Amino acid sequence: MTVLQEGERIHLVDRKNRQYALTLKAGDVFQLSGETIAHDLLIGKPDGMLVTLSRGRRLLALRPTLSEYVLKMPRGAQVIYPKDLGVIVQWADIYPGARVFEAGTGSGALTMALLRAVGDRGHIFSYEAREDFAQTAMKNIERYLGPSRNLTVRQKDVYEGIEERELDRLILDLPEPWRVVPHASTALRSGGIYLSYVPTIPQVMQTVEALNRVAVFSMIQTFETLLRTWNIEGRSVRPDHRMVAHSGFLTFARKVDAGFASGGTDLEDSAPHDEDEP
Repeated sequence: MTVLQEGERIHLVDRKNRQYALTLKAGDVFQLSGETIAHDLLIGKPDGMLVTLSRGRRLLALRPTLSEYVLKMPRGAQVIYPKDLGVIVQWADIYPGARVFEAGTGSGALTMALLRAVGDRGHIFSYEAREDFAQTAMKNIERYLGPSRNLTVRQKDVYEGIEERELDRLILDLPEPWRVVPHASTALRSGGIYLSYVPTIPQVMQTVEALNRVAVFSMIQTFETLLRTWNIEGRSVRPDHRMVAHSGFLTFARKVDAGFASGGTDLEDSAPHDEDEP
């Protein structure tokens, strides 16, 4: 049986699925709208246990998923939404054992998703220019994942350069990712993947121009993800009135041979072809 332990970050969930975050500490008391429950009554209880507050309100005590944790954790910088975290991990092909670079660390949401994806054999290198953001991120990461031996966080401005080389993946959550593209072109290994996340199309345009200009990136693609939940109650089936729509644009590119990326002429370019041809 998996039980809740002192020092863990847990969520208490009511019947309307509202979640209240707390870090378990012996001797502390959780308060909610005039009702209380001692942390000692939660420590040692099974994950998913129904607990009762002082005036009879009943809540579930749960270990949060990463998505739930990200939305409730302390933050300095704005976090990347869970709907985008999943897409980033999949489309950037973050795999066990990969050497992944990210900037900036922000509040640590993306860092945690990357750490879980690369596993014990991989390594994450993360640059964050602001010391306060880096400190908040490390606290968030350690509270959820514990100490991470395969994470290197540097307080450094990525616009000034990237120390690491032969990186498998490079992911940017910055206002001006196009300024990092020249550094990315030398830091990534051949076949490596570049990804950047920005909120506006003008930022995307400058980024794609920079990717084309260095002439080692190809297969460039930009898109956004929209998430709409549905209400299912008996025969009442309809989309919810609110949705998590635009949050950011994701731009992907692959580092390849410069001859291909620069659009070199190939006799096959002018010949008809079948996309399904083996």
